Amino acid sequence: MFRRTFWFGAGAAAGVWATTKVNRKLRGLAPESLAARAADKAVDAGHRLRELAVDVRAGMTQRERELNEALGLANDPDAPAPTYLSAAPSPRVLPGSRPQAERGLPYRTTGKEDH
Repeated sequence: MFRRTFWFGAGAAAGVWATTKVNRKLRGLAPESLAARAADKAVDAGHRLRELAVDVRAGMTQRERELNEALGLANDPDAPAPTYLSAAPSPRVLPGSRPQAERGLPYRTTGKEDH
């Protein structure tokens, strides 16, 4: 009799445990739960990307400082402001030079003129 009661209790406990596990897993796979989990992961990824950007900026600043010191361009309050070069040089007409048409070179067109 005791043996049957023990196994009946063990079976009931196993059934309750298994039912609880299955219900938790089903709630975890519900659309609301999956959406909440995906949103949390996206927020975490955003935080990690922000931290990466901050680290990259700090590394760039440090490396720029090292390069400036190596090139002797350290920030000196008495030094003149740096001169920046533009990417495209401005067209200049030098004294004594002739325009393109006089040298036999074609004019640059934008393609909007009537031919």
